[in-house]
Amino acid sequence: MASIQPASLPWRSGLQGLKAHFRAGLALQAAALALVLAYYHSAAARDALDRLMDFKLRTGFAFGIASTGLCGGLLPYAYLHYEGLKRTGRPRYGWRQGLGLTAFWAYKGFEVDLFYRVLARTIGPGHDVRTVLAKAFTDQFVYCPCFAVPVTVALYQWVDAHGRAGEVAADLRAPRWYARRVLPILISNAGVWIPAVAIIYSLPTPLQLPLQNIVLCFFTLLVAHQMYLEPPREPAYVGG
Repeated sequence: MASIQPASLPWRSGLQGLKAHFRAGLALQAAALALVLAYYHSAAARDALDRLMDFKLRTGFAFGIASTGLCGGLLPYAYLHYEGLKRTGRPRYGWRQGLGLTAFWAYKGFEVDLFYRVLARTIGPGHDVRTVLAKAFTDQFVYCPCFAVPVTVALYQWVDAHGRAGEVAADLRAPRWYARRVLPILISNAGVWIPAVAIIYSLPTPLQLPLQNIVLCFFTLLVAHQMYLEPPREPAYVGG
């Protein structure tokens, strides 16, 4: 088990991650914004996305479960497996860990889809600036720091520990777990996901999860690549 880090290191680690993700984050945000603008200003793009929205409405939660499991779990695991074999002859995660990560992100697809629906019911389904900002604030400053990020961090610790729950429990009981494990993730992701979720909430509710999945997929692949430069014990994505 790693020793407890000094108080300054969570901030330093988070800022380093923020810097590392900055350029790629801008590219992802630009791509997401281009898709949103195309939906509202291009008849062809709107027609294609409306068909996707109809499919999402017909399949319900099953769409989110399958797409998020693929984008957040299976594809990053496949990349890590391939890169591990190519670089060291041994994958970072075994197939059981890959299955666990895919199952977790499949569940997250249900959770995030439900969260988006709840926001649409409670805050409203509109796309005006006030509604979008209220949803983005609730997502990034309530849902993520209070629930989504801590749960995801603990899950990745469990996966990295090869299912040894005692090791994870010991770290959870150690002082300042939130500062050591969760805070760096929140800081490093802020520059990517705060603007990204504002863009996501600019679309109709049924299209929000598909766009989130696109950003999630490319961001997790980026982070998976960076893991070979300085392998972390925590996940790098926990966006809403």
